[in-house]
Parts: sequence; C-alpha cells; structure tokens
Amino acid sequence: MKHKLISPVVRTALVAAVIMVAAFAPKASAQFRYGPTVGISLTNLNFKQPEIMTVDKTIGYSAGIAAEMMFPGIGFGIDLGLYYEQRGAKLHMGERLIWSSQGLGTERAALHYLALPIHLRFKYTRMNGFEEKIAPIAFAGPTFGFLVGHSKNPALDYAGGDLGLEFGLGAEILQRWQVTASYNLGVTYALKAKLLTNYSARNRSWNLRVAYLF
Repeated sequence: MKHKLISPVVRTALVAAVIMVAAFAPKASAQFRYGPTVGISLTNLNFKQPEIMTVDKTIGYSAGIAAEMMFPGIGFGIDLGLYYEQRGAKLHMGERLIWSSQGLGTERAALHYLALPIHLRFKYTRMNGFEEKIAPIAFAGPTFGFLVGHSKNPALDYAGGDLGLEFGLGAEILQRWQVTASYNLGVTYALKAKLLTNYSARNRSWNLRVAYLF
C-alpha cells in the first residue's frame, strides 16, 4: 500500500520549526548535548465518531536520539530528537457489518513513525547548587511523525505522516539523566476508513521517556 504525501499542514509546520531552530542556532553561548533515549507509551486512536466501534488503548514504545540546546542564564532552550516510535490502538471492527463482512474482527492498528520533536524547553537551574542533583524541566511544541510502516488492513487508508502538539514535564538527574512524561495530541489525521466519509482518527499518546545526555 502506497503512503499518501504528508499533508500541507505538516509541511507548513515543519518549515516553521526549521526557521525557529535557525533563528536560535547562531547563539554561540548555547550548550548543545545529545544522547540515547528509550520510552514506553499508552497510545490510542481518536475517531471523529467513536460510537461506531470500540477502540482500546495499547502499549507503544520508542527509541532513538534525544538532544537539547540550552541558553545559559535564561533557562530556556530547544528540545530536539530523532527516534523510532510505534503507536496505534486495538479496533473492534467486527462489531459492524460493514467490516465484519470483509472478514475483519478485532484488529491491531499499528503505526510506525520516525518522530522529530522540536519543542521549546525550560529548565530551572537557580537552586543554589541543588540543580546539580535534580533540575525540573517543562517543554511544549510540535512533534512531526513520518510514517515508515503500518499494519495491513484493507478497510483503512493511512496518512504519510502526522503532526502532534506535545506537552511535558520532567527532571534532569545528576546533570546527565533526564526523565520526562508527556502527552502528544495529534492535530492531523493518521488513518481513515475507506468506505465511510469523514471517519478518520488522530493519534493520542501518554509517553514516559528516559534519556542520557553526554
């Protein structure tokens, strides 16, 4: 199944994010760090008309590279990354004749993304030295998902990517380890039903990630 091109909304937002990063990049005083990250998530697909079939949340996971570019003295910076992420949900399609007649029952809709987060980050480091042990973190911004694979389902069409707004909190431990929890709110559709008009779903996920920055 061929993937559709990424929507104009995602393309426009990606260009805006690149411009934002470019605007901050010339700051010579910025401190850039990166390292590996892994995570687990509770993922879901939010349909426009959820009463048509039952949808169950599933466990997802992610792994890749996390990075941050912080500007000393103000506590603000940019949260970056590039990682593989699996999302999706369990769809009880057998509840409706339109899909059970195709031999479909309870189907796992798995979507595999290459995720690119570009967030504004705040790290509180004015705690009289205690920040060397634990420093609170807050972040928010867009996360771009580029679809690289999905489960096969003849009743569904998949978008080539999606755009989500992610909001999170966390802490930096011993100036190396970062533990964060976040919520990703999909704002573009991830998949839609072939035989129903305007029956599409967006990604929703609660995420817990651990990163080690060099």
